[in-house]
Amino acid sequence: MNTQARRRAYSRGHMAEVLALWWLRFKGYRIVARRWRSHYGEIDLIALRGDCCVFIEVKARRLTHESLEAIHARQRMRVERSAQAFLQKHPRYACSSMRFDVIACAPWRLPRHFPDAWRPPA
Repeated sequence: MNTQARRRAYSRGHMAEVLALWWLRFKGYRIVARRWRSHYGEIDLIALRGDCCVFIEVKARRLTHESLEAIHARQRMRVERSAQAFLQKHPRYACSSMRFDVIACAPWRLPRHFPDAWRPPA
């Protein structure tokens, strides 16, 4: 992938995150972090709703099902480890239940929110 294509992909991903953030706010979520980084990786959005701390991966693809297919086991593990690091660093959210969601963004469509998209292994 050349530099210009990477910039376009980065910009598209950034806009998808902004759209997802507003979509979640509209649905009643309170955003507590955006692009939160740990040494394991990055979590796109972290939100609260009720007593649940929600870790959200945002994917921008041409089709919704392509967004879901883009999240493979290695990426899920990275998000899970980053979520644990977030909870250790912010213990006030540690008593909450925890959930992993996906928001899929496709051009000219409203975002699709997939709550509880996966669960970490026990």
